[in-house]
Amino acid sequence: MKKVLVIMGSTASGKSDLSIKLAKEFNGEIISCDSVQVYKGMDIGSAKIKEEEMQGIVHHMIDILDVHENMNVAFFQEKARTLIDDITSRRKLPICVGGTGFYIKALLYDYQFEKEEENFDDEYDEMSNEELHDLLVTRDEKESLKIHVNNRKRLLRVHRLMDQSNVSKSELLEKQSQTLLYDAQIFYLTHPREILVNRINERVDQMIEDGLLDVVESISNHGENFNYQSLSAIGYKEFEAYFKKEKTLDEVISDIKTHTRQFSKRQMTWFKHQLKGTLINVSEESYPTMAYRVSNWLDNDKI
Repeated sequence: MKKVLVIMGSTASGKSDLSIKLAKEFNGEIISCDSVQVYKGMDIGSAKIKEEEMQGIVHHMIDILDVHENMNVAFFQEKARTLIDDITSRRKLPICVGGTGFYIKALLYDYQFEKEEENFDDEYDEMSNEELHDLLVTRDEKESLKIHVNNRKRLLRVHRLMDQSNVSKSELLEKQSQTLLYDAQIFYLTHPREILVNRINERVDQMIEDGLLDVVESISNHGENFNYQSLSAIGYKEFEAYFKKEKTLDEVISDIKTHTRQFSKRQMTWFKHQLKGTLINVSEESYPTMAYRVSNWLDNDKI
């Protein structure tokens, strides 16, 4: 079973620094598990690592999509698993780093996603968004709560998926194998809440100083187009209200900080319930502790 080191954590938790240290010590390459860092030009709002900060360590899954392209978990899973095979074949250690928990779980476990069909000719095409959503409520109420009535693409996909599988989407997800496909050592980095809040606030202030507003203005065509999936991310979507003159810049900055703090809390809750890993309270002793655990783990069986 291939070995994969996983380092998770919220924004500003210190993932990049610790992952680079571990990659240097244990001959690793880093796979970014972040749904925003895949986009070219979205460096500031995603806190994307700079080339000079990589210290010669190879980083994958960064800057692979244009801002108008869509990203999904199935695409990530396929690309990342191919990278793990390649990195391992070269006798190096794959190190998955990020905060998008579902992406990481779908990578490590035997999650199977239906391939999208390009052409359909069925009754769903004739239905309105409201009709599709109402039908989903009757077929799978739990799933209907996850999909907005105007997200026609997802509504069509889930109905067709249920037709093919003869079970609800929720039942299908529950049947997904919970068997790990890899020998994974998983760490989740955390800080005392007050420290993390301060780090997040400082990170957001630095993003603004670095020109985040100009980046969003450019990508969104001066605020005219926020329909790209890439602009739905925290740190970007909040600016739509600014360009519509519904909020001031200070209010937008406050919203970004609030949403980031809320998201970090959800990430921690998700990790505790969804993955079996080790919580690391980040301090000066964090790296020696992690390095010791990784060394013992690797010694059990060579990569």
